[in-house]
Amino acid sequence: MTRATPVRAAPARQMWPLYAAGFTTAFGAHGIAANLGGFSDDAVTSLMVLGGLLALYDGAEVLLKPVFGTLADRIGARPVLLGGLMAFAAASAVYAVADSPGWLWAARLGQGAAASAFSPSASALVARLNPAAKHGRAFGSYGFCKSVGYTVGPLLGGVLVWAGGIRLLFTVLAVLGAAVAGWAALAVPVVAPLPKTRQTVLDLARRLVHPDFLRPTAALAAATAALSVGVGFLPVSGRAAGLGTVATGAAVSVLAACAAVVQPRAGRALDAGRLTARCGITTGLLLTAAGLGCAMLPGLLGVLSGAALIGAGTGLITPLGFAALAASTPAERLGQTMGAAELGRELGDAGGPLLVAAIATLTTLTHGYAALAILLAIAPVFGLVRRAVATP
Repeated sequence: MTRATPVRAAPARQMWPLYAAGFTTAFGAHGIAANLGGFSDDAVTSLMVLGGLLALYDGAEVLLKPVFGTLADRIGARPVLLGGLMAFAAASAVYAVADSPGWLWAARLGQGAAASAFSPSASALVARLNPAAKHGRAFGSYGFCKSVGYTVGPLLGGVLVWAGGIRLLFTVLAVLGAAVAGWAALAVPVVAPLPKTRQTVLDLARRLVHPDFLRPTAALAAATAALSVGVGFLPVSGRAAGLGTVATGAAVSVLAACAAVVQPRAGRALDAGRLTARCGITTGLLLTAAGLGCAMLPGLLGVLSGAALIGAGTGLITPLGFAALAASTPAERLGQTMGAAELGRELGDAGGPLLVAAIATLTTLTHGYAALAILLAIAPVFGLVRRAVATP
C-alpha cells in the first residue's frame, strides 16, 4: 500500500502549534483535575461527585478518540484539529461565564470531547508533516511538550485557582485553546486526506490485532499505566515513610522531568539509527518495571529512585511507540491508528491505578507495585529469553 510521506521535514513554525496542542490537552487534563478537590463545596459536594467530574474528561476521550481519528482520515486532520481546539476554548468559556455547578459538568465533558478531536489529529499531523526518518525527533518533541503540560498543570492551575478561583483557570484554558487554534490556522498547512481503499469492520479488526499495531500500543498503555501509578501513589509511599509534602511533590516533579528530558533524546537516537524502536521499547519497559521495584523500597531513596526510573522508562517508550505506529501505518489511516492508540493509553491510564489500588486494598501498596512491575516485565523478559535461545 502506497504511503505518501513528504520529502523534507516540516519547518519548526509548522510544528510548534501541534506541540502546543499537545501541551493544551495535558495542561487542561491535569490543571483542573489536580485542583477540583479543593474547589467550593457547592459544586464538589462529595468524593463521588469529584470522581464523576474527573471521569468525565477521560470517559469522553475513551469513547471519542477513535471516532475523531477516523474522521481526521476522512476530511483531513487539520479541520478536526482546529475544530477541536475551538470547541475546547468554547467549553472552557462556558463555565468561566456561567458560574454554576451544572455548567461545570457540561464544561468538563465538553473539554474531554474536544480533546478527543484535536489530540489524535495533532499526532497524525506530526507524522504526516515529517518523513519517516524524522518521526522519532518529531514525536519526541511532541511528547516533551505534553510532559511539560502534565508537569506544570497542577502547579500553575493551583496558582490560578488561588489567585482568582476555578473560573480563572477555565478562563485561561479558554484563551489558551483559542490562541493555539489561531496559531495552528495560520501556521499548519492544509494536508489533504489521501485516497484509500474501502475498509470493512473485519479489515479494521485485523489491523488492530496485528503485532505492528498491538505491540507499540500495548507498550504505550503500559507506560501510561506506570506513569499514572507513579504520579498517584508515590506521594502515598512518601507520606507513609514520614516524608513531607515538599519531598513527595519533588518526587512527582522528578518523574515528569525525567520523562520530559528523555523523550527528545530517544527520538533523535531513533532517527540517527543509534536505537531501534524494539530495543528502545524493551529497555523502557524494563526500566519502568525496575522503577516500580524501587518504589517498593522504604524512605526517600525508594521514592526518588522509583520516580526517576519510571520517568526515564516511560520517556523512552512514548516517542518510540508512536514512531513505530506511524512507520507501520498507511498514511491515509494515520488518524484512525493514532485515535486507537490514544484509546489504549487512556485504558492504561485508568487500569494501572485501579489494579494497584485493588491489590493494595487487599494486601499492601508494595504488593501493588510488584504486580504492575511483573506485568510490565513479562513481555520484554520473554522476548529476551526467546532471542537468546534462538541465537546459536
